[in-house]
Amino acid sequence: MQWILGIALAAAVFVLLKQWGALSAEKKKATTWKVVLVVGGALLVFMVLTGRIHVLTAAVAAVLPLLRKLPGLLKYAPAMNRMFAGKEQEAGNGQANRQSDPGSGLSGQMSMREACDVLGVKAGCPDEEIVMAHRRLMQKLHPDRGGNDYLAAKLNEAKQVLLGKRNG
Repeated sequence: MQWILGIALAAAVFVLLKQWGALSAEKKKATTWKVVLVVGGALLVFMVLTGRIHVLTAAVAAVLPLLRKLPGLLKYAPAMNRMFAGKEQEAGNGQANRQSDPGSGLSGQMSMREACDVLGVKAGCPDEEIVMAHRRLMQKLHPDRGGNDYLAAKLNEAKQVLLGKRNG
C-alpha cells in the first residue's frame, strides 16, 4: 500500500513540475501566490482542528493576505456608502412611524403589557405575586449570580411599572 502511495505521489510531483516548466514568469508568480495561500489555508485549518491554534487567530491569519486587495476594493466604497445610506433612511422613516404609536415600547418607558410579559404575571394580579415573580427571576438573573445588568434592569423596570401604576 505504501508503494502505491509513493508511486502516486511521485507521478503527481512529476506532472506538476512539467506543468510548472511550461508557465511564463508572470504566471509562475501568480501560481506561487495561489499555492502559498492554499497550503497556508490548509495548514491553518489543520491547526484549528487539532487545537494547536485558536479559531480567532486563524481567522486573522486568513484575512492578512486579503489586505493586499484592500486598496482595489476601496474604489467601491462611495457606491457602497450610497447604497447603505438609502437603506438607513428607509429604516429611519419606519422607526419614526413606529415611535409615534403610543404604547409601542420604543419610547423608552415599558408598557404594562411588556412588564407583565417580563415578569411572567397576568395583568391585574396582586402586588404580592409581582414581588414574588420579581424576586424569583432576580435570583436567577442577578449579575452576581451569572446574569447580566441589562436583564436585571429590565426586571426592576417591570416591577416598578407594575407597582408604580397601581400605587400612583
